[in-house]
Amino acid sequence: MKIEDLKTYLINDWLIVEIITDSGITGIGQGTFWGQPKATEQVIQEFKDYLVGSNPMQTDYHYQYLNRSSSFRASSVYAGLSAVDNALWDIKGKHHQAPIYSLIGGEHRDKIRMCALCMDGDRDRSIELVDEAVKQGHTAIKIDPFPPNYATWTFSTLINTVTDTVGAVRESVGKDIDIVVEVHRKLGPAEAIALCQKLEEFNLLLIEDPIPPDSVDSMADVSKNTTIPIATGERLHTIYEFREILSKSAARDLKLDAGLHGGITQCKKISALAESYHATVSPHNAWGPILTAIHVQLAASIPNFLVLEYRYDARDEIVSKPLQINNGYIKLPDSPGLGIEFDNLTAKQYFYEPRNIDTALRSDRSVGFR
Repeated sequence: MKIEDLKTYLINDWLIVEIITDSGITGIGQGTFWGQPKATEQVIQEFKDYLVGSNPMQTDYHYQYLNRSSSFRASSVYAGLSAVDNALWDIKGKHHQAPIYSLIGGEHRDKIRMCALCMDGDRDRSIELVDEAVKQGHTAIKIDPFPPNYATWTFSTLINTVTDTVGAVRESVGKDIDIVVEVHRKLGPAEAIALCQKLEEFNLLLIEDPIPPDSVDSMADVSKNTTIPIATGERLHTIYEFREILSKSAARDLKLDAGLHGGITQCKKISALAESYHATVSPHNAWGPILTAIHVQLAASIPNFLVLEYRYDARDEIVSKPLQINNGYIKLPDSPGLGIEFDNLTAKQYFYEPRNIDTALRSDRSVGFR
């Protein structure tokens, strides 16, 4: 079997790749450099000359070859590598008439626990979203308690307002629901430590990216000064970066993204590395049904999986055979490959939408942390 063709689809800020083989098997993948997906599309097109005519079964070899060929690596390159790798695994599963998870160690669970994304900086709206998620059967929810104008606040206002929102959410959902607080790298180390210590009373499952991940030592300082487990990783790229995070105890949960961190091939390796540090994995998953299907295969096959982010999107219609969701869980599919069917005709109805650059500014017009 050889690769015959490769196609890409830009669905607003989603980048989908379709790899066609001469045996009639087609694989679907996705890359998640959502900020500039057209850059990733160009990378994938440059990979095409190498991939056409090659054996799609050599997943790890293709990753190594294309990765080493890129002297200057960036998010666009790794998202392209990831999209291709995911599509190759879909082909491999279909070829062997087996779900991908059965080819990478077998299933550790028969359903995948979801973490509902209830992301709205407004206190009252956050409560509405989490209450609805709990009614749907979710036992884990994720909130972002920072409104758009957070950068203009004083330190005291920031800490007290965020604490008030998280406390209100905890009171609304009760003591038995797990809460993840997303910070999106908005704070410096001192601010992050102060906030984490204030939030400890709410028994959070995780606090995600309290500071930018650029300084692992600073992230480790935050982690060592709070009892709340720190989660990070969605802005990293390679197993080497994750190794440093783990070795310095900078996080206890990894936000792996199979659309950016080297696809299923590399995410499986990073998950094993995390296991050796007794760290959990909660995939970063906010970009539609294809990436969700990819992460379900990964989550099924690793022992240290925690929760999978999820939110409904109207563009989910690009999948004609969706995953089964019930009471806060995704049922593990038993169909070959990813277990979904891509509707490329529906996908062609969507167009690329450039990202709106809207960086948070302080009251004096200086750039806030991001």
